[in-house]
Amino acid sequence: MPLITVPIEAGGGYEVTIGRGLLKSCGSIVGHAIERCRIAVITDTVVEELYLEPVRASLTAAGFAVTVFSFPAGERSKNMGTLAAILEFLAAERLTRTDCLVALGGGVVGDLTGFAAGCYLRGLRCLQLPTTLLAAVDSSVGGKTAVNLQGGKNLAGLFLQPSAVICDTASLDTLPPDLFADGIAEALKTAVLSGEPLFSLLENGATRESLSDIIAGSIAFKGRVIEADEFEAGPRRILNLGHTVGHALEQCSGYRISHGRAVAAGLAVIARAAVKLGWGRPGSAARIERALQKNNLPVSTSFTAGELAEAALSDKKRTGNEITLVIPQEIGNCVLRKIAVAELPKIIAAGLEAE
Repeated sequence: MPLITVPIEAGGGYEVTIGRGLLKSCGSIVGHAIERCRIAVITDTVVEELYLEPVRASLTAAGFAVTVFSFPAGERSKNMGTLAAILEFLAAERLTRTDCLVALGGGVVGDLTGFAAGCYLRGLRCLQLPTTLLAAVDSSVGGKTAVNLQGGKNLAGLFLQPSAVICDTASLDTLPPDLFADGIAEALKTAVLSGEPLFSLLENGATRESLSDIIAGSIAFKGRVIEADEFEAGPRRILNLGHTVGHALEQCSGYRISHGRAVAAGLAVIARAAVKLGWGRPGSAARIERALQKNNLPVSTSFTAGELAEAALSDKKRTGNEITLVIPQEIGNCVLRKIAVAELPKIIAAGLEAE
C-alpha cells in the first residue's frame, strides 16, 4: 500500500505520513524532519511492550541517541503529577533545546508529551507517533496539548505543533474493538463537519477496508481548519462538535467512559437537540445515530441533563455566562452558536430524548 502524505501549514509546517509498517522505519522519516539529536521517547506501559523496541532500533540506526520514559497507561495518568515526572526525567537526562521528544502512543501520551515539550526549557520540538485510531485521526495533529485537573478535563495545556506525525496503520491492528471504536467516533465527528465524501466511508460500519483514506480525510479536514485558526480564536472551535456533552459525560463518570464513546454520545445528543429545537435539518440526527450504532458506539447516556449541564460549566469553551456549542445543521454544515449557560440544561434535555 503506497504512503499517503498530508501537509499541514501550521506552526513551522509539517507532514503527516500514513502507511503500514512505518514504526519499523520511522528513523528515516524523522531524519528528514529534524537534524540528528537526542530523542526522548515518551510512551506508556502498554505501548512500550508492543512497539518501543522497533522504534528505538530505527531511531538509533538513523543516528539518533534515544532515551525512554514510560508511565502507567490510561486516562488517569493524564495529570500534573505525570507531567512533572516527565519534566524531571528530561532534566535528569540533561536534554537541551536542540533535542526532541517523541510521543509513542495514544492521545494521553500525545497530550502529555506535547505539553512537556512546550514547557521544558520553554520549548523543545515534538514528534507524534500515534498508535491508536483516535490519536491518528485527531489528537496527533493540530498542536493542542493538555492534562486534566480535578476541576475538569483538559483545563491545563498549551499549543505546540509537532515537527512531524508518523501514522503506522499496522499498529491499529492490535487495537481491541472498543479502542478502535473510540477512534471511529472522532472520525465520524469530523465527517459530520466535513461532508458526504468522508461520512460515506464511515456510515455503514465497514471502516477497516478504508482506514488509510479515513485517517487522511480526517487529518486533511482538520488541517484546513487549524491552518485558518491555529490557536482556536474562533473557527477552530467547530472541531469541538459533540465535546461539550462528551467532556461532561467523561467527568460525570469519573473518566470510566472513554473519550471516544463520550464524544459519540455527545454527538448524538447535540444532533437530536438541534433537530428538536429547529436548528437542524429533519432526519440528520437519525442518520448520525445510525452511523454511530453501525460502528458500535453509544447514542445515549443515563446521566441527567442537570448533571451534564453542571459538569459542562467547567468546560474551557465557557465564557462568563455564555458557552459556545457546535450545532450540526446537516451533514457537512455545522455552525457555532453562543447560548446562555442557563439554557444549557434545556438543550441537553432535548437531546436526551429519542428523536
